[in-house]
Amino acid sequence: MSEKTVLVPVDDGPLSNDALEHALDRNPDAEIVAFHAVDPTEASRFIAPGAGVPSEAYWSEIAEEAENRAEEILADARELAESRGRNIRTETGHGQPVRSVVEHAESLDADEVVIGSHGREGLSRVLLGSVAEGVVRRAPCPVTVVR
Repeated sequence: MSEKTVLVPVDDGPLSNDALEHALDRNPDAEIVAFHAVDPTEASRFIAPGAGVPSEAYWSEIAEEAENRAEEILADARELAESRGRNIRTETGHGQPVRSVVEHAESLDADEVVIGSHGREGLSRVLLGSVAEGVVRRAPCPVTVVR
């Protein structure tokens, strides 16, 4: 039988650290894959209304910053795992986070996704959106939500 694979989406928040710790604690023999989705649409929220179309140089700089930030996030995940005596695999994807996580879970043939969530309900969840909820609805495998 092959080793269990657990995908843990990570960002720079404490909830993804909680999810990673949970995955490490509950799956001592599994391969843990920390995954960060670089969302190219995220940069558009920093463009002032009426500012015109940003230059190609602007988008290149934003993309480079996002890649650097992704590497920092994944380095932090590796460091957290190492502090618990574990090695993990880290990977980066590109695109909208829910879609990226679901597609990555499919490509890995993951046995489980462990994801952090604020546990918001009602209007706050509708207004803020929920990557965790989207992953729960679309993932090809069981999803554990840590909050």
